Amino acid sequence: MANRVVVTGLGVVSPNGVGLPDFRNAIMNGISGIKHDPQLQQLLFSCQISGRPEISAELISKYFTELELKNLDSSGIVYGVLAGMDAWKDAGLQPADRDTPDWDSGTIFGTGTSGIDKFRDAIYKVDQLQIRKIGSTVVAQTMNSGISAFLAGKLGLGNQVTTNSSACSTGTESIIMAYERIKHGDAVRMLAGSTSDSGPYIWAGFDAMKVCTYKHNEEPEKGSRPMSASASGFVPGSGAAALVLESLDAALQRGAKIYAEVLGGHINSGGQRGTGTMTAANNEAVQRCIQKAIEKADLKTREIDVINAHLTATSKDPVEIQNWVTALGRQGKDFPYINSLKGMTGHCISAAGSIECVAAVLELNEDFIFPNINTEDLHPDILRLIDQSSIPSICLHKRFNILAKASFGFGDVNTCIILKKYQHG
Repeated sequence: MANRVVVTGLGVVSPNGVGLPDFRNAIMNGISGIKHDPQLQQLLFSCQISGRPEISAELISKYFTELELKNLDSSGIVYGVLAGMDAWKDAGLQPADRDTPDWDSGTIFGTGTSGIDKFRDAIYKVDQLQIRKIGSTVVAQTMNSGISAFLAGKLGLGNQVTTNSSACSTGTESIIMAYERIKHGDAVRMLAGSTSDSGPYIWAGFDAMKVCTYKHNEEPEKGSRPMSASASGFVPGSGAAALVLESLDAALQRGAKIYAEVLGGHINSGGQRGTGTMTAANNEAVQRCIQKAIEKADLKTREIDVINAHLTATSKDPVEIQNWVTALGRQGKDFPYINSLKGMTGHCISAAGSIECVAAVLELNEDFIFPNINTEDLHPDILRLIDQSSIPSICLHKRFNILAKASFGFGDVNTCIILKKYQHG
């Protein structure tokens, strides 16, 4: 018999809030974390605004030893360790003792790249024939699995320890993969999440592709505009988030706080066929992904109350809405509530899905639907598909039962997870 899986811990490092209290306040009140970025301006980027988490050296020192901090130069690892450790603590869990791993617990923690600044520094030292000056920590910081390895070491995880990477689907994918492992009895609990480095070496390619906005450099908070007619591209962002997933039996046995239940999810690809390319989704694949996730959750499409969407503030937003309409067979006033966190955070790339999943779990657990910001001029193609009342511009304090969260990424990859309000008893 398959295990039921619940969420028992949350951690987040977001452009608009580091730690659950600040993040919760920001999403409920529509507070943006997007600011002018002097580094991008200096480097002559077209887009000179970004979403970067603000973390003090004092806070970082609480999570790393002095030795670790001595040569640490990976924002992605810093973000991920903070989010992962916070989630573990929030779940009421402790690191394993020094002699024996926690065989029942593991992590699937995704990333797009790791330690890009450290890697750049290493390249320069090699070119200058200074190999001995690279340092002994460069491998751990630049291998993609560095983040899961750091977390596993700090927590003593003895189950599966791995890092996934599927572009902007990474975060949501990691949670689905962790859910499946617990569901099938291969682990009791898993730390699932994702992280993304900050900075120009991550974001330059997107700026070169002209998919980032350049029209709001003087008004950063208005730059990220999902579903807006004046949307002109996404705002680059970064951060990390983590969720502790656990079998319901284990959570109940230890009296854990339960935020939500995971009912199921689906991962697929459009194979870059049909409308699918390296940078655009195969619409049929997106629709199938949503439908399969709902089917695996043993639900009907009419039972979806809220959609936490991928919506990136590009020209593809109306296409995503059309895919939801087609997949659910619902439109106009029959369409569920829908929101996009990216108006407040920008697009956090490989961290986007996990940060947005933390927001989704908070919505479910605390009976609110966070507002969409910068949507005063909704795209007319969207309004031809769904009613404006489905796109809240203020926080709605409303109890609901089922939320669908989807993420889509470069390479024509898709993920959709279904979350349910946990009912005690």
